[in-house]
Amino acid sequence: MAGGYSSGGGGCRIDDEDEGDKPRSRSRSRSRSRSRRAPLLLPLIQGIQIHTTTTTTTSTTTAATLILSKSNICILLGPCSCLLILFSVELPGGRQSSRNMLAVLSWVLLWWLTDAVPMAVASMAPLFLFPLFGIARADDVAKSYMDDVIALVLGSFILALAVQHYNIHRRLALNITWLFCGDPVNPPLLLLGICSTTAFVSMWMHNTAAAVMMMPVANGMLQRFPAAGSEADHQEEVHPADVRNKFCKGVILGVTYSAAVGGMSTLTGTGVNLILAGMWETYFPQENPISFSTWFLFAFPLALLIFFALWALLCFFYCSNDSAKLLSSYLDRAHLKTELQSLGPMAFAEKMVLSVFGVLFQPHVLVLLWMTRSLTNDVPGWGALFDGRVGDGTVSVMMATLLFVIPNKKKPGEKLMDWSMCKNLHWNIILLLGAGFAIADGVRTSGLADVLSENIKFLEAAPYIAVAPLVCLVSGTITEFTSNNATTTLIVPLLIELARSMKLHPLLLMVPGAVGAQFAFLLPTGTPSNIVGFTTGHIDIKDMIKTGIPLKVAGIAALSLLMPTLGALVFQTSSWKIY
Repeated sequence: MAGGYSSGGGGCRIDDEDEGDKPRSRSRSRSRSRSRRAPLLLPLIQGIQIHTTTTTTTSTTTAATLILSKSNICILLGPCSCLLILFSVELPGGRQSSRNMLAVLSWVLLWWLTDAVPMAVASMAPLFLFPLFGIARADDVAKSYMDDVIALVLGSFILALAVQHYNIHRRLALNITWLFCGDPVNPPLLLLGICSTTAFVSMWMHNTAAAVMMMPVANGMLQRFPAAGSEADHQEEVHPADVRNKFCKGVILGVTYSAAVGGMSTLTGTGVNLILAGMWETYFPQENPISFSTWFLFAFPLALLIFFALWALLCFFYCSNDSAKLLSSYLDRAHLKTELQSLGPMAFAEKMVLSVFGVLFQPHVLVLLWMTRSLTNDVPGWGALFDGRVGDGTVSVMMATLLFVIPNKKKPGEKLMDWSMCKNLHWNIILLLGAGFAIADGVRTSGLADVLSENIKFLEAAPYIAVAPLVCLVSGTITEFTSNNATTTLIVPLLIELARSMKLHPLLLMVPGAVGAQFAFLLPTGTPSNIVGFTTGHIDIKDMIKTGIPLKVAGIAALSLLMPTLGALVFQTSSWKIY
């Protein structure tokens, strides 16, 4: 260090050389340092590269999994089938409009059948598909979504909400069940009371709503029985668990199937009947529409036959000789009377809703107006006073409007109903009806109906006595795997063309097809009311099949008997003209 500053030039030269060598020394030092660090960093760098590659692969796999998920595949099925038909199907005569209608129909039906999107969303698809594919103008399509039939449904749904809001359904159920219970308990009679109550409620509201209302009543009664394995259960003499479980199955199946059977008897009982009435009016506007009273005159006797067949099957399968002795220990009229008294006296609001709706011991206002609006061609109803301008939807909406006008006398200014109570309206059913009517109109105006007619002429020579049960069987089979409404929307236009080919009145085939679509008795997924019963845990698929198969056969037999006899009289099929 001293030599660097005090020695002569040598020291200075040494210092100068050191200063000059520093950059090279540092460079060599950094090179050696990097060479030493390189083996240490290499695994880290390789690890980062592998991790990046793995992350990219995982992200690609995740993206592919999301894209190819079942939901997305179902969504893509609709437009893909539509494009496939557009570019690969050629209909006779080069009917472009018919081909476009077939393509759109495949899109909408696939979305319905696969539940790719909510049913209400799929039902709105014709509103944009029809104009885009040149099938119909937007205004014409939109009109299908609000007509007299849909107004009838809308008013009925509001009235049903009022009945449910004021707990009227429970009071009604307890009254009728108490009446049929018997003293001592008579199991077949009790089953008759529960089933008839459910069927009656289902006549005036949707099947699912009726099942949802009545299932708690049925469960409340079944909860009176001891649980399997309890001390009370072991004290019984004759296989109490078997007897009790069989009767429980009978009650749940009775409520489930009675909701479907009761809905058949009125025009408002199920969406299928309304779709049928709407398609009849769309295809044959020059003919008399299917009124509430016309349908009731035919469908009520039909539903009655099927109902008694159901009751007989339930008694045969689920009411043993020992059931009366067992049930009398846990269920009697006093229990039902106690539950009824716990509801208290009827309030003013309940009485007014009953007066408007006309359910029990009150003026049958709404039902009476429905039944007498149009009687026969020779005996006109009160609708003739308005030159035939009013429809069943007019009555339904008018009576529903009264619920928003009449006070409930609970709080000042409160009415029987307010719009906040209507948030549970079944808009999906309303949109589905509109889609069905739009599709029916599109099939007719696009010429697709004529194409279908040309391809089913081979059935012209078949006798009606053979075709009607076959139509009902086919419709009843399809409906086990799809919704009743979707089945009706799909099959009724085909039956119209088949009837034309056979030179029959269209209703002779339309009615068996539509009613057959309501025979969803075998699987829980056949209809929502089946799911309501299945989720109670008292029944399984074997029980539904055991009861459902003979019930379906009985329904087909009853329909095949009544349609060419009573149906021909009510619908006046003998006066049909071939257009």
